[in-house]
Parts: sequence; structure tokens; C-alpha cells
Amino acid sequence: MTMTTTPTTPELTGERADLLTALQKQRHFLRFTTRDLTDEQAGLRTCASELCLGGLIKHVTSVERIWAEFIVQGPSAMPDFTNWTEEDLARRADEFRMLPGETLAGVLAAYAEVARRTDELVAELPDLDATQPLPKAPWFEADAEWSARRVLLHVANETAQHAGHADIIRESLDGAKSMG
Repeated sequence: MTMTTTPTTPELTGERADLLTALQKQRHFLRFTTRDLTDEQAGLRTCASELCLGGLIKHVTSVERIWAEFIVQGPSAMPDFTNWTEEDLARRADEFRMLPGETLAGVLAAYAEVARRTDELVAELPDLDATQPLPKAPWFEADAEWSARRVLLHVANETAQHAGHADIIRESLDGAKSMG
């Protein structure tokens, strides 16, 4: 399996290439769990968790998009987590499921577009050490700043974690595995 940058980005070397290769590998494994599935199958819950394959990809798409925006815009790119309403929580829950009218092809296309934009951002960033203050949220350390590098590592880690969830969901669905 060869991992390359998207055709719109210059060929990268060094740390940027390593960061994107790691992220692209995890994206591949997440997408791979949906191979040969119908829209209905992509929306099925196969275990006690409320997660489904299409919903996981929607969630990771949202996570990658918002963190890429954070690299450029800082905490203003993120919602105010300290004042979430019931409506905000419901929207977040919808991020983890396939909604009526959504298709697996559409979810994967949105993910590919976000991935393309992130890859371009990594190629164009003047400095991976540039930091932004984290927004206020119960799960972030107070008054902390993250570099673009740390954000990209976070996105790769979150993608890997959800690729593992997706592998379990897929195996529970029809026995197919990503590896092994």
C-alpha cells in the first residue's frame, strides 16, 4: 500500500511527509471498513455501541475539518463547548449516525474533500510549531496551546482510534476484517 499526498499538493519530505503518511494510513483503514457495503449496512449498529460505520466517518470528517480550521483560525473555529445546548448535543449525536437521505458515497466524498484540504494545509503551513490557544472545554487543559504539529498528531490518533472501532463494527456486521 502506497500512501502519497494528493495530486494538488507538492511532493513533501521530512516531517510533513511523515505526518501526512501517518494520517493517510489511518484514513485508509477507516474507509476500508466500508468496502462493498450498502447505505443501509453503513448505518447499522452491530453491537451495544450507538456507533455505525457511516456515522464514524461523518464524525472523523467533522473532527478533521474543525481541527484544520483551528490550526488557521484558532479557538474561534470551534464551538463554545461550555455553553452547549440540547440542540447542540442533538446535532453532535447526529454526527455519529447515518441520517435519512445520507449515502455512504456522500459521506466518503465529504471525507475525501476534507482530507484533501488538510493535506494542502499541511503542505502550505509556514510553521508546524505555530500555536493556537485551546478553546475552553471540560476535556482540555486550561490555558494550553497546541502547535499545528500536535493538532495533526491528535487528528491521526483520533482517526486511528475510530478505525479500530470501525473494524469491530464491520467484523460484527458480516465477519469482514481490515487486517488478518
